[in-house]
Amino acid sequence: MQALIRAVAETPAIRTYGRVAGVQGLLVEVAGTADSLAIGTRLRLESGRAGSIAAEVVGFRSGHALVLPFAQLDGVRMGCKAWVEAEAAELHPTRGWLGRVINALGEPVDGKGPLPNGVTPYRLRGTPPSAHARARVGSKIDLGVRVINQFATACVGQRLGIFAGSGVGKSVLLSMLARNTEADVVVIGLVGERGREVQEFLEDDLGPEGLARSVVVVATSDESALMRRQAALSTLAVAEYFRDQGANVLCLMDSVTRFAMAQREIGLASGEPPATRGYTPSVFAELPRLLERAGPGVQGSGAITGLFTVLVEGDDHNEPVADAVRGILDGHIVLERAIAERGRYPAVNVLRSISRVMPGCNTAEQQALVDEARRVLATYDNMAELIRLGAYRAGADAEVDAAIKLFPKLEGFMRQSKTERADLDDGYKQLAAILSGKA
Repeated sequence: MQALIRAVAETPAIRTYGRVAGVQGLLVEVAGTADSLAIGTRLRLESGRAGSIAAEVVGFRSGHALVLPFAQLDGVRMGCKAWVEAEAAELHPTRGWLGRVINALGEPVDGKGPLPNGVTPYRLRGTPPSAHARARVGSKIDLGVRVINQFATACVGQRLGIFAGSGVGKSVLLSMLARNTEADVVVIGLVGERGREVQEFLEDDLGPEGLARSVVVVATSDESALMRRQAALSTLAVAEYFRDQGANVLCLMDSVTRFAMAQREIGLASGEPPATRGYTPSVFAELPRLLERAGPGVQGSGAITGLFTVLVEGDDHNEPVADAVRGILDGHIVLERAIAERGRYPAVNVLRSISRVMPGCNTAEQQALVDEARRVLATYDNMAELIRLGAYRAGADAEVDAAIKLFPKLEGFMRQSKTERADLDDGYKQLAAILSGKA
């Protein structure tokens, strides 16, 4: 009722509109209302076929507003009215959203009826708590995946990136984290996802149990750049609501790269010059604004533990988006194609992955185990070519001999099926048994 009262109070007595003055590609020029518009203002373009099309102001040129639509421009013609929307770009989340699948506009797409509206509005472009008011990251969080628990240990409120090329197992790893992580609420953003895979992810990977404590925000790859960008913003807005309710939130986003690609499309359409590999300057300004919203809240509130996938183009982990994201986040997990090709999943390259809260979150004994296991893996990796060729003779180096003996057991330790859940404390016991030769 309070939400309805607020909506009535915000309804304007006079509605303003402009008219379509030109269309170039997906960019629409609207004349007559530029003085009453601002960047981010929502419009509705009249369309003979679709009724009306939601759109957003992305820039100005020669006294006209530059507008991008949230859908196809079918039916839009010269002189069509462009009505200025009163409502701001915000969502009204509530706990009734748990177990639901919504689109980037906060509308249900799961066929389960309308969504309840919360009282407090959450802006899509929310701002993170100020640095001095934020709490520090909390204690360890059990992610339920052995190779990450032990070698890239995460804490409550930390932000990690999962870097990988296409087809290396990012989506399956995200589903394992969504089901197994010790969190109160999971908010999942599928940004630019393949339409075929959405239902498979919900039913096979996430499952009814995982969905029951989750809110899933979906924008498929065929949707407009604005919808794909807004899906990422909506994901963080929903996560912020649950954080402010005191919950420890796990925010999973697949993928930040597709958010960056959407922002590149928007920037190029509005006239921004391409900078690095075609990415516009606004891409690198938007990335920290998005990613900094995850993390610990103010003292006394919950926290958002963020895991963001980054789709590296051509398996180049130094491409611009991957390089920028790695500098913002609190650690990175690298999935490697060569490991996936030999059948070990999750295909995490331990030697290239790092968590910036380690070793501070570990006890001395736990860190000693992790360091020893890393040394064994590094020794084997350095000699792997000679071992495969048969050029190494047993007995030539005691460390290499030990690495050859322990490597298959460590590989088995890091291998985990998508239906298996690993325990954080039990992982250290297993690792100790392997390194001591008792396993």
